[in-house]
Amino acid sequence: MDKLYAVFDMDGTLVDSMGYWDEVAAEYLRGKGVKAVPELLLQQTATMTMGETLTLFIDRFGLDDTPEQAERELQRIMEGHYRQDIELKPGVADYLAGLARRGVAMAVVSATPERLMELCLTRLGVRRYFRFALSCESVGAGKDRPDVYYAAARRLGAAPEDTAVFEDALSAVQTAKAAGFYVVGVRDAAEGDRWVQITRLADESMEHWD
Repeated sequence: MDKLYAVFDMDGTLVDSMGYWDEVAAEYLRGKGVKAVPELLLQQTATMTMGETLTLFIDRFGLDDTPEQAERELQRIMEGHYRQDIELKPGVADYLAGLARRGVAMAVVSATPERLMELCLTRLGVRRYFRFALSCESVGAGKDRPDVYYAAARRLGAAPEDTAVFEDALSAVQTAKAAGFYVVGVRDAAEGDRWVQITRLADESMEHWD
């Protein structure tokens, strides 16, 4: 990767957190009496903002919570994981340090709320490498649209073609690629067989950070 600007997804890309997110959604629904959560429904939420995901759950299962109430509950659960459990993927810290030495300007974009991104990246000792963390919530669109990538590039002072986007999810890779960014696919177990499609579509692909 020889770009001077880089935008990183967080969950599943920098940190090994997708299992926690999958479980917290199911845990929330079980607490509301929903015993079985279709796998296809969980996959559908991969590029949605948290608000969009919860609205889908509430509508699909006829829950009494408002999206705001449900979001507060999920954030409460996930905040505990971001504070204590979630770790960097092996090799991430060294990779980011190497880019920083080259003068690459970096940012993080995620569907995760900014407060939780800041909390997690600070605890893990890598927040200093990023100029800012930007949530899909802040731009009002999930990663099925390129808004968050364009917003990050503007803040970095970069054009899409000069900016590398690091993503683990096929749907996000497709969005960033179609928007004109240089895309680096990062393997995560949560994507399963979709990794083959990611490697075909991305400009580069990485099995491991180290």
